[in-house]
Amino acid sequence: MLQNNSAIKNKIAQLWDKFWSGGISNPLTAIEQITYLLFMKRLDDLDLKRISDAEFTGEKYTSKFDGELTLPDIEQKVDKQTLRWSHFKHMSAEEMLSHVQIKVFPFLKLLNGAESPFSHHMKNAVFIISKPALLVEAMSTIEEIFAEIEKDANEGGQAFQDIQGDVYEMLLSEIATAGKNGQFRTPRHIVKLIVELVEPQLGNRIADPACGTGGFLLGAYQYMVTQLDKNKKNIQPDEDGFIRNSVSGLLTKDVSDILNDSLYGYDIDVTMVRLALMNLMMHGVDTPHIDYQDTLSKGFTESNQYQIVMANPPFTGSIDKGDINESLQLKTTKTELLFVENIFNLLKMGGTAGVIVPQGVLFSSGKAFVEARKILVEKCELKAIITMPSGVFKPYAGVSTAILIFTKSGETENVWFYDIQSDGYTLDDKRTKLEGYGDLQDIVTQYKKRDNSKESDRKKKFFFVPKDEIVAEKYNLSISRYKEDVFEEVVHEKPTTILDKLKTVENEINAELIELEGMLR
Repeated sequence: MLQNNSAIKNKIAQLWDKFWSGGISNPLTAIEQITYLLFMKRLDDLDLKRISDAEFTGEKYTSKFDGELTLPDIEQKVDKQTLRWSHFKHMSAEEMLSHVQIKVFPFLKLLNGAESPFSHHMKNAVFIISKPALLVEAMSTIEEIFAEIEKDANEGGQAFQDIQGDVYEMLLSEIATAGKNGQFRTPRHIVKLIVELVEPQLGNRIADPACGTGGFLLGAYQYMVTQLDKNKKNIQPDEDGFIRNSVSGLLTKDVSDILNDSLYGYDIDVTMVRLALMNLMMHGVDTPHIDYQDTLSKGFTESNQYQIVMANPPFTGSIDKGDINESLQLKTTKTELLFVENIFNLLKMGGTAGVIVPQGVLFSSGKAFVEARKILVEKCELKAIITMPSGVFKPYAGVSTAILIFTKSGETENVWFYDIQSDGYTLDDKRTKLEGYGDLQDIVTQYKKRDNSKESDRKKKFFFVPKDEIVAEKYNLSISRYKEDVFEEVVHEKPTTILDKLKTVENEINAELIELEGMLR
């Protein structure tokens, strides 16, 4: 993670301070404006790389900066080459601010065509940086951040990863209200773990019904690209032990088109939608399908559409009873339960989900909670429940959570439980990287061989529980209900032995007191 690189972390803190002192103090507004700048920089870099790649491979590539553009609010035509970051960064401060406001930002809003979903969601976006000095300082810091990221990537063996998400996370960590309204990001190592367990494949339709900045979709994209990479065995594992890449020699136009049509995200916050769109596009997904939708409401009608669904839906929210989608049968307004049923509905038969839920979903006795668990056990193959320590989402929230892995098919025979002791990071607010990978790689290894091992020793941190036992426990899915505690036998010394030791100590003290008394006379 970038937050483990102190140089990058310091520069992002500087960036936040510059926006704060420049009059943009709302964190969500700040991250949106910073993302526009990140997007401008990354768009230029990615386009230049694709031009270079096309020259090397002989494939045809049309640059996004070729030709001229007629912008709605100015009468003159604009040479698109002047809209590159590498071009306008050399302008004077006042000229650059005017150029970005009047030409570059409108160009970004129309990037995929006036009728594209991206342009639709960018329609009301506003570039509010109004001070030339702030723009210059912000661009300079972003250049330094990118230089550090490139250095970090070269030294760590990892390609360009989720910079926008990392910047978002670090900016939120700067304020006391971080995590308010559920706006905190799933840690990237948890995203990578879930993706590794659900194993999305090229050609799958993949969705996140509460996508935020698009971390799960990006994780799925990078996983699939890595699987295509013939040289993946030569890639060094990242700090969490996962092999990930954003580029592949097999990433032809046809394959890219398939990947582009694979990723679908929805969010009820239009700012999140814009951030997710730009996040994915910064990583080479040209036309991600991210939409402004409340997937629990009557206005959302999709079902049986996706082979893979991954999500970390809002935990503490509720929805107006009259607006709940009629296809949702659970009698509740709690979003954490409605999302479980909604994800089940979204899956195609045979599709697999990886979902984060608060642990209360696993054991609460309310009727809706029991019915939600009944769906997982009776209508799905509930493959795994992986409980996580309460500090995983710090500093944003201290809630204890669990990962559900289930497939929409048949019914459950046995449920595999794993109790994470360490995710590889300290569980305090700092979340400092520990040496090694914690339990992350062990989870992947044990999960993939679970059907062969059928481990049933409940004193271990992973084991199977048969369906019949779970049903008898009213579908309770809490690992504590089934795990056997290990007690170490403590052997105490006999009282006579302890007494003898005390007498020996007493004799030694008396001898020393006599010696001390003699010295004082």
